[in-house]
Amino acid sequence: MTLPLETPQEVLTSPGPFEGPEKLLEIWFAPSFDQLPNVLPTPTNNKKFRITKNGKEDTQNELKGLRKVPKEVWEEMLDIVKCKVLSVVEGDELDAYLLSESSLFVAPHCIILKTCGTTLNLLGLYRIIEIAKQYCGFKNVWRCFYSRKSFFFPERQQGPHKDWSDEVRFLDAVFGTAGAAYTVGPMNRDHWLLYLTSPNTEPNLPSRPPSPSSTSLTLPVPASSSSSSSSSSSSSNAIDGISLKPAKYQDTTLEILMTHLADEARQPFFNDGENGTLKSGLELGEEISKELGIDKLFSKDETVLDSFGFDPCGYSANAVIGSGMPEKEKGGYFTIHVTPEQGWSYASFECNVPLKISSASSLTSLSTNKGEGESQGGRPELQELIKKVVNIFKPSRLSITLFVSSSSQEEESKQKTATTQVEQKVWQSFGNDLLGKEFIRKDRIGYEFDGYDLVFACFEKKNWIEPKLHKDHMTIGNVFNGQV
Repeated sequence: MTLPLETPQEVLTSPGPFEGPEKLLEIWFAPSFDQLPNVLPTPTNNKKFRITKNGKEDTQNELKGLRKVPKEVWEEMLDIVKCKVLSVVEGDELDAYLLSESSLFVAPHCIILKTCGTTLNLLGLYRIIEIAKQYCGFKNVWRCFYSRKSFFFPERQQGPHKDWSDEVRFLDAVFGTAGAAYTVGPMNRDHWLLYLTSPNTEPNLPSRPPSPSSTSLTLPVPASSSSSSSSSSSSSNAIDGISLKPAKYQDTTLEILMTHLADEARQPFFNDGENGTLKSGLELGEEISKELGIDKLFSKDETVLDSFGFDPCGYSANAVIGSGMPEKEKGGYFTIHVTPEQGWSYASFECNVPLKISSASSLTSLSTNKGEGESQGGRPELQELIKKVVNIFKPSRLSITLFVSSSSQEEESKQKTATTQVEQKVWQSFGNDLLGKEFIRKDRIGYEFDGYDLVFACFEKKNWIEPKLHKDHMTIGNVFNGQV
């Protein structure tokens, strides 16, 4: 782990209420680690090797793909997005950056940028594509995913994030007709927004990217059908002449977005010292992780947990499980971010570790004792993990999304009126009784995309009445945060 220098105060504080719900951008340059595009060898001065425990370079194991990009290059990209690196975990196959506003994950073939607050997430897209081309020779984008929950304070957003239609227009300018946008859930209440592209698209970048310093950005003109969309279809599923296939492993991503946390669940994320704390954010994060059992969600033997507690409140955590890659020893990551203030409290949990999915949603009640409620192999089943996370944060409302990739064999065997076995299990697992008698399910929605399936479910506590956000919250100064 690379410890940060003293974090600037402007990173940890910002005026007004804080927007917890994140903007999530995933850019894939190949369907899996073992299908990296065959590009020219990296120049000698661009090579990057793993650092051993004694601090020396392991010259036998040169890092591949995006992982060979220097840290300072990613930091320069994050300056555009308006967030800073707090610490880094370098796993065997994945680098996990803990940010002042959420997280950045870098694998050889893909990058995941998750930012909250008023960050300019999408402005990082141009630079990420340029970096991938400059350092790795990647010309095409295999897949791009962008998603977010509806904002608490949309009027505080800047640039393309002011409105979903602006975000879609921004993405269409890069990917043309290869992209598609969806609204999942009720438009007049909490809902989830998704944009994804078809496989293997040549991005269209403007000669002059928008300036991040401008609060009223002029959006680029959408690409025509003769540019990015046609290049995608003409090149088919091949990059640099190599035919690409869907990954052999099943890519799954679980996301739990929780709001209106119970008072007892919010309290541990506040630093209640009269004169602040002399502890570092990393020390505070470790204490919170132990107190709430976050460090026990997965076995400590296979988990590297990096967490940060913010002053006066807030929490972020990244965890690298196993190798950090689902296709290698079924590793992966999870990440947690918490904004605990009353009135706009929010917590998110995201995980891509392959987990067993029970065919039924009703499981035994949760226990916080180590080792209980776990499936064979020391990892929880999907439903067990969901219950554990909800039990920690005690939300009054939450949405759950699960993305599951479809293998080529599954695609061949699909019938128009049938769904895959995995889809059926996921659909059943998000039943009315998933979270017990305290919650009722408001929505359960399924989508079948090109290569991916999605199940979305929304739950609320029984007899819960959503409180109205007081207008005074819009003018509060120096409430918090910069956190997560």
